[in-house]
Amino acid sequence: MKIPKAYVPTLLSAIRDSVLYNEQLLTSETLRDRDDYEEHYVHLTQFFEYLKEEYVNNEEQYGLKLEQILPEEMANKQINKD
Repeated sequence: MKIPKAYVPTLLSAIRDSVLYNEQLLTSETLRDRDDYEEHYVHLTQFFEYLKEEYVNNEEQYGLKLEQILPEEMANKQINKD
């Protein structure tokens, strides 16, 4: 599969939004089949990390730095380093 370069920032943003949504979903007390959602969440976070790594490795192709697309991710990395 070949994803057009213009769609890659949108893909990163969409997966990030999905990760955030699923984090909140897992806090719901009425959630059924929690194990399925937790597994889905793990896959989403792994995919998100993979996408970020691939994006950074090919940033020059996209014209935007990762921190321009996902500034909160870079802020989180700084907090985790400290």
